[in-house]
Amino acid sequence: MNVTIVGGGIAGLTCALSLHAAGFRPRVCEAARTIEAVGVGINLLPHAVRELAELGLADELAAIALPPRRLRYYDRAGEPVWEEPLGLAAGYHWPQYSVHRGRLHLLLLAAVRERLGPDSVRTGLRFQRFEQTADGVRAHFLDRTSGAETAEDADLLIGSDGIDSAVRAQLHPDEGPSNWNGVHMWRGVAPYPHILDGRSIVVAGGTPGAKFVAYPIEDPAIEGGEALMNWVLEVRHERPAAPLDRSNRRITPAEALAGLADWSLPWIDLVKLVEHSSAIFEYPMLDRDPLPSWTSGRVTLLGDAAHPMFPMGMNGGSQSVIDTRVLAWCLAGDPDPVAALRRYEHLRRPAVNAVVLRNRELGPEEIIARAADHGGALPADEALRIATGYRTLAQATAEQVNTHESWSVSRDTAKQVL
Repeated sequence: MNVTIVGGGIAGLTCALSLHAAGFRPRVCEAARTIEAVGVGINLLPHAVRELAELGLADELAAIALPPRRLRYYDRAGEPVWEEPLGLAAGYHWPQYSVHRGRLHLLLLAAVRERLGPDSVRTGLRFQRFEQTADGVRAHFLDRTSGAETAEDADLLIGSDGIDSAVRAQLHPDEGPSNWNGVHMWRGVAPYPHILDGRSIVVAGGTPGAKFVAYPIEDPAIEGGEALMNWVLEVRHERPAAPLDRSNRRITPAEALAGLADWSLPWIDLVKLVEHSSAIFEYPMLDRDPLPSWTSGRVTLLGDAAHPMFPMGMNGGSQSVIDTRVLAWCLAGDPDPVAALRRYEHLRRPAVNAVVLRNRELGPEEIIARAADHGGALPADEALRIATGYRTLAQATAEQVNTHESWSVSRDTAKQVL
């Protein structure tokens, strides 16, 4: 079965690997002319790391990522509010990883090209529209190099083209623009010595728009040396009368330092962090309303194209990885691909839509927001209830992750339905 995947980001490439492992023939079409190691940090939770490990990427991932051991919440003065173990320290059979998004992207790209062939990812193709029949789908693209229109014929079309998905727009033409909550994220990466125990993700502040996040995404070459530190400052802005600026504009060090002027965190030198950052960019905090459907016939959505969410609980990228594995499992288990896509949506859409809505209510970071309103740390049992409830909703407790049956499909099983 031939599958066209629109979008060569982390979700699209993982989808290609998942489908290939299940015996299918995927091809990725990416709008960017080249795929480069750009971006900042990303966290992969144990439920996503398990899936990447089962795709045979455990060693490669461990070589480029850092496994954090604790999540620590602080107030704006740097006083502790809550902390909990992560990954192996929390009883998972797989670690959690903090990693540079660009390095992860290139790791997945190399794996796709090695396993599926050098022509399995085509770049410079901007999706225009699709049309489908009972037997297949034709996707039309603009070749950004030649300016000509080209088409790809396949049995299925997977929209993995992000929050502004053109595939989603064709499936739901009346949806409108994404939702902005009035917060911008100023994001940077800087060489900086490890903070605290060197294995912590730190979140300080309170509600969105008054929050600072930092975590290392590599180890220093020598003890006490510098390594890449990912950091985020959230700032709240008035809603502009003009359309929202989505250019990811560059923030000057002076502007960033002004935004951090009221912060006092004794365990990190914020001035040094900003001054050592190679670049700082502004990203609006966006999501979209949960969809009533992802699928139409032989076309479906996954990742941010299906469920873009506010970045609470480190769940967006991880849920996208799960999408790809469930999709491949469903397709391998049903000779009717249309029915398989419906089953995939049935398994994934309600669960992930619930996470989208919970993230609008701050997800697990309700703990830190309520502490800010309360004037101090919440009772431990109340904080634990919030944290555990969110993990359960995301299907990501240690028990859920460690005990669920594998989504992997053997080649022999796959051949029976192809």
